[in-house]
Amino acid sequence: MDKKDMELIGHLEELRKRLIITLSAFVLLLIGSLFSAPSIYRWLAEDLPVKLAVLGPSDILWIYFILAGVIALAGTIPIAAHQAWLFVRPALHEHERKVTLAYIPALFLLFVLGVCFGYFIIFPFIFKFLLSLSGDAFTTLFTAEKYFRFVIHTTVPFGFLFELPAIIMFLTSLGVLNPYRLQRIRKFAYFVLMLIAVFITPPDLLSDVLVIIPLLFLYECSVWLSKSVYRRKHRTNDGWVKNEARSVP
Repeated sequence: MDKKDMELIGHLEELRKRLIITLSAFVLLLIGSLFSAPSIYRWLAEDLPVKLAVLGPSDILWIYFILAGVIALAGTIPIAAHQAWLFVRPALHEHERKVTLAYIPALFLLFVLGVCFGYFIIFPFIFKFLLSLSGDAFTTLFTAEKYFRFVIHTTVPFGFLFELPAIIMFLTSLGVLNPYRLQRIRKFAYFVLMLIAVFITPPDLLSDVLVIIPLLFLYECSVWLSKSVYRRKHRTNDGWVKNEARSVP
């Protein structure tokens, strides 16, 4: 077995270790979150204009698992980001390690901010719109499971979408992306973001616009932040190279 094969096996073992740690953290957080799921359910359901129903005892447990899963997912994000940082750390310079490490709390905060944006701004509008479609023609009766599935589908995607600036900054720091490449694919990115917006909103123009505008704004913020990181990275690298050159006897 040659040196390259040994290095590949070593990388795969390291990746396996990081994935196991991340998965274990998610499972532990999921178990812990189940204890607080009933309180969260009562908080989310106390001001609803409709009464939620369950069709069986298993539905109650499933709802608690859904809520606990979202909490565990949010808590796992910084852990997963830290494990990813540990995996790529050997390939980074000292100053790059410090810079990229700062993105870990940002990923968590942006995810929470995105979920809050979806729940407090987008979800009420969509929910009221869909209720207005029934009018007096239907008796509205919601099962708790379907209601919370709908809540998750219209809020959690925003948590991931709001992480776009931090992810792009992180990839720019690693040299995987640069702002000029992001500018070249702007039209394609806009198209993909519009498709996402149409997919997660009701079929009316106003809902689409309410979601599309923040997503496009996030992309433009990502490009601007990528430029900032790219310029700072090159200034730092130039200074680091000069310092290394001076230290050579």
